[in-house]
Amino acid sequence: MKKILFLFAVLMFFSCKKESQESFGKPDATTEVQTPAALGKTIFEGKGACIACHKSDVKLVGPSLQDIAKIYKEKNGNMVHFLKGDGKPLVDPTQYEVMKPNLVLTKTFSDEELKALEAYVYSNLK
Repeated sequence: MKKILFLFAVLMFFSCKKESQESFGKPDATTEVQTPAALGKTIFEGKGACIACHKSDVKLVGPSLQDIAKIYKEKNGNMVHFLKGDGKPLVDPTQYEVMKPNLVLTKTFSDEELKALEAYVYSNLK
């Protein structure tokens, strides 16, 4: 009986993996780094609520993302500056009053979040 228990213990010892030690200090393979454009899309569709007024390729309440990207690129505009509430509207100044309440929200975003939104808008440039 002792031999069977000993044999069982030895087999268990060699069959167990030391997974906790193998991954110690190594980066997790499932961790993905989110690109600025992907983060911007998340903000655009989520807490920014931008998707309520802007679509990628068609004017809704506000101009399309393609139009915004095109105009900001042509005029060398600073989208982050505008979203902070420090810049003048470049795309459609007549819609600025409609956009003003959203600027109250975007003013609370970090620079990283605003740059991510900008990256997402530019990713729609065709």
